[in-house]
Amino acid sequence: MFGMLEEWPRDDQEGLAAVWKRLEILLETHAEAEEKYFYPELVELGTGGADADSAQEEVADAIKDHNDIRKAIRKVGRCKTGSAAWWTAVTDANVYNSKHMAEEERQDLADFRQQATLELRHEIAVRFLRYESVKASAGIAPKDKDPDAYVEAQQRKPTSTTAKAASRKKGRKPAKKAASKTASKAAAESD
Repeated sequence: MFGMLEEWPRDDQEGLAAVWKRLEILLETHAEAEEKYFYPELVELGTGGADADSAQEEVADAIKDHNDIRKAIRKVGRCKTGSAAWWTAVTDANVYNSKHMAEEERQDLADFRQQATLELRHEIAVRFLRYESVKASAGIAPKDKDPDAYVEAQQRKPTSTTAKAASRKKGRKPAKKAASKTASKAAAESD
């Protein structure tokens, strides 16, 4: 949808506003669905993927990323649609979102795929899709969260039945962390 905006006629403020509103709703419903269904399970089962020190660090960073995206979204809302300031804010949202997605693919999702059962991944995907679909019809109000408080709250919650079953599965060992190709020699040797 960021690509759609970039190709949209610059003089069509009504169209730009409509495409942006749709994207704004999708960004927030996606973030909220991750925070509601995915990250609590990652805190429970994750070990830290790729260049992340731990699942808790991955999740705290993801919540911070969500807050950065929300901040950029609010900035877009304060600008006149189509203005230079509006485009700058849209670009900021795109940059924050792209950074978040890259980290999420490299760390969070890779970690979770290695630790969670297919059953749990499917269960979360169905809940996630349902939530996004229901909420996207009207959108939800963006609310920043304290990353550390979020992780602590997830750690205090009882483990889900599916996560308990996944952790009891025989023969499951945490995956070894892969050293980052960009990590310093000292960091690679400390593993």
